[in-house]
Formats: sequence, C-alpha cells, structure tokens
Amino acid sequence: MGKATGFMEYLREVASDVSPLDRIRNWDEFHLPMPEENLRDQGARCMDCGTPFCHTGLEISRMASGCPINNLIPEWNDLVYRGRWQDVLERLHKTNNFPEFTGRVCPAPCEGACVLGITNPPVTIKNIEYSIVEKGWNEGWISPNPPQQRTGKQVAIVGSGPAGLAAAAQLNAAGHWVTVYERADRPGGLLMYGIPNMKLDKQQVVMRRLDVLRAEGVTFVCNTEIGKDIPAEKLVQDFDAVVLCTGSTRPRNLSIPGRELKGIQFAMEFLTGNTRTVLNGSPTEDYISAAGKDVVIIGGGDTGTDCVGTSLRHGCKSVTQLEIMPKPPETRAANNPWPEWPKIYRMDYGQEEAEAMYGDDPRAYLQTATKFEGDENGYLKAVHTVQVEWRQDENGRFGPQPVAGTEKVLPAQLVLLAMGFLGPEQPIIDALGLEQDGRSNMKANHGEFTTSVPGVFAAGDCRRGQSLVVWAINEGRGVAKECDRYLMGYSNLP
Repeated sequence: MGKATGFMEYLREVASDVSPLDRIRNWDEFHLPMPEENLRDQGARCMDCGTPFCHTGLEISRMASGCPINNLIPEWNDLVYRGRWQDVLERLHKTNNFPEFTGRVCPAPCEGACVLGITNPPVTIKNIEYSIVEKGWNEGWISPNPPQQRTGKQVAIVGSGPAGLAAAAQLNAAGHWVTVYERADRPGGLLMYGIPNMKLDKQQVVMRRLDVLRAEGVTFVCNTEIGKDIPAEKLVQDFDAVVLCTGSTRPRNLSIPGRELKGIQFAMEFLTGNTRTVLNGSPTEDYISAAGKDVVIIGGGDTGTDCVGTSLRHGCKSVTQLEIMPKPPETRAANNPWPEWPKIYRMDYGQEEAEAMYGDDPRAYLQTATKFEGDENGYLKAVHTVQVEWRQDENGRFGPQPVAGTEKVLPAQLVLLAMGFLGPEQPIIDALGLEQDGRSNMKANHGEFTTSVPGVFAAGDCRRGQSLVVWAINEGRGVAKECDRYLMGYSNLP
C-alpha cells in the first residue's frame, strides 16, 4: 500500500495546531489543515504489512485494538498517496457514516495497532481520515442521497447521538421512514452537547451532517423526552420497530462530606450549559461559569480534559485535575504489548493549554478527594485530598488506599465531577419492562441488538456502557442491519 519504501523515506508528521495561548481566547477548532503534498507523503508511509491490524477492530484486554468500524485504512493510504481523492472518500464512507466526527474526536486505536508502530512512529491515520472527509465537503462531493424507493416501514429511534445517527442514516438508506426523538433542543446527543465546540464545531461540522440527513428524509423531533412527553409504549404501538440509543447518562457521584455544597457540579452539566451558551451567543439558564475561580476537576479522562479546556476559556484562576490512577509510563509497559492500545503518558489539548498558562500539567496522579469544605453561606471554598496507593485491603480486594501524612487542602470555588457514567436512565427501561445486564445496561447481545421486547432494539452506550464515539457508530450500523432484517426478513445493509 502507498509507496513501497515510504515508511523508510518519510517521518511521521501531524497537523499543526493554533498555539495554546492563542486558542484559549475563543471556541474555534484549533487544528490547522495539512498541505496535500504532506498528506500524500504520510499516506506513503503505510507499509505493505501483509496483515493490517489497523482495521481489525478487535477488543484486547477490554480495549479497542484497531478500528471498531473496520475502516479500509490501507486502501485509503494508497489512494491518498496516488491523489485519487474522490475514490478515497467513497472508500471512507463505505464503513463510516461520519468520518468528520471520528477524524476529530476518536483516540485512534487504529494507530495503536499500526504494524509500523512496532518499531517506528505509526502512520498518521486519524489526520488522513479528517483530511479526506474535509476535502470531500470543500469540493462539494458530499451531498444528500435519498433512497430511490421506500418500504413503507416506520422506525422510531430514541436518542440522536452517534449510535442513533448512524442507525438513522443506515435505516433511511434502506428505504424506511425514520423518526429520531431527542429530548434536548438540538439533535446530536453528546456530539452536540457532550463535546466542546473547540474540539468538534457544532454549526460547521455537526449541523452540516444533520442537514444532509434531513434532506435524505430523516425526521428529527427535539424537545421531546420519551417516557415523559410521549409514553414509551406508544412508540411500540405506532412504529414498526423502535431502536433505543439513549446513551449512558447517569453520572457517577462522589458521596463524601460536603457534597451538598453549592459549587459542585457534574461535568456534563458544565459542558452542556457552556455549549448551549456558545451556540445561543449569550449565557443560558444552565450556564456555569469558571471565570475567576479555582477549579478542581475530579476524573482524568476525556471529559475531564474537556472541562480543563473549557475552564481555561472562561478565565479560571487555577485548574487542578485529580486522577486516582498512577501516571502512565512514557513507553509501553511489558504487560501492554502491541497491538493493544498503548497506555502511555500523553498531553491532550486541555493539559497542553494548562501547561502553557500555568507552567505545568494540571493532573495530580494518585490523588483523591476526601472532603468538600464550605463557607458560612453553604458555598464551596476548598477540597481536601489525600494521596493513594493501589494495594489489597484487609478483605483482599485490590484498590486505592490512603497514604497517611499526604493530606492537602486545595482552594476551590468550583468542583467538576468527571468520573464516568453508570448506565442508562431507567424510565424507558421500566416502562417497557426491558431486561438489564449486571451493569444496569439494556440487555441485548452485540451483533443481534434485540432486547427482551420484540421489535425493540438497543445499541450504543445504553447497551455496552460508556465507550468511544467509534464504537457507537459500530453499534448504530449493526443495529440498523438487524432492525432492517426484522422488518424485511433480510438485509442488504453493510
């Protein structure tokens, strides 16, 4: 694939970004386009490796290894190297409905499984994907393509995140009439409100794709919560099939002394109110400002990083991110071999910005909060923390144990809880009597996606638990195929 000797001739090169101190002044995306000549050189680095693990989509050690939607990555790279841009866009859309989303927010497990990455920096797959689809939009090659025939079948999809949108796109392409219900004021789910604008532009990127889906015949019904505004049972009665893509939206809480104080928020509340304010152009009722405040973020994942970047753009006084896990190594550990996802130390965009602003990575590893301290008016003023070490307790359970003498007090007027999610909300599950698995997710086997109620399917985070956008697209495409088979007796969907 690509140029036979390209991996020996060209070094890995990634796209440039707007400098951290400049980009925190606005909410614009900060990745800069890469010249086409450079992209062709990067495509040329793809080896004729024989067995390309980059597109296998395996799960190893409960982590993605390779692309979960089986993107045809070696074919992309060859076509990019040869300058055949329309052909490569077609290849990209064969497996991915929304490459403009994954090209921005996916952590690129494909690169972690790149064969070249065993001995050299891997191929820049994510940036090539982003560049392919953006060229497609800029050249006008992406346009509505409604189905030529309709089946007359009607499908309701609950939730308009990446799983719901992928299912809608596929089922609509099969000729079914698709209605997507979204309880927020805009469709897109976490793509719209869970990911900040500087990471995924809402007007220029998300709405652009939503407009195409509308033009192709998909109907979006917003400000409508199933189980509240419309009974879940009515969807089952009125539609030929129902696909549940409600996400995993119950946030994990931190029940320590002082939790009731004002100034302690779930991260998603903070991010949602901020994005709605950015889109509306003025502060909304749910807007939470970090301006002038000492901010403590509890949780070290992507959501925590988004809270760091958002707080900096508000003009916070300081920001600290507590991470209960140890600092990852600079290179792969012996128990984390290729092609597993490399669990190594990285600086994401939020940490880069905090370092540029304050001189250091804001993450404090092996730290946990023990108490929130408030003032006489019930407002948060400090967070008490302690260092932990991972070891067995008296019952033999392995977990974080406090280290005596390491207690600290951090000033804080805003705490953001970014500790992950516990599963889907209950109203639809209870209304339809759906079975749940041991982690409270909707019970439906991957590859089948059928719930305990005939004609009702589940996919995405509400079925598998909190996961990546690319896994949500995988599940949305998969559930569409099975729903189509249920409706028609067979399916030609990929």
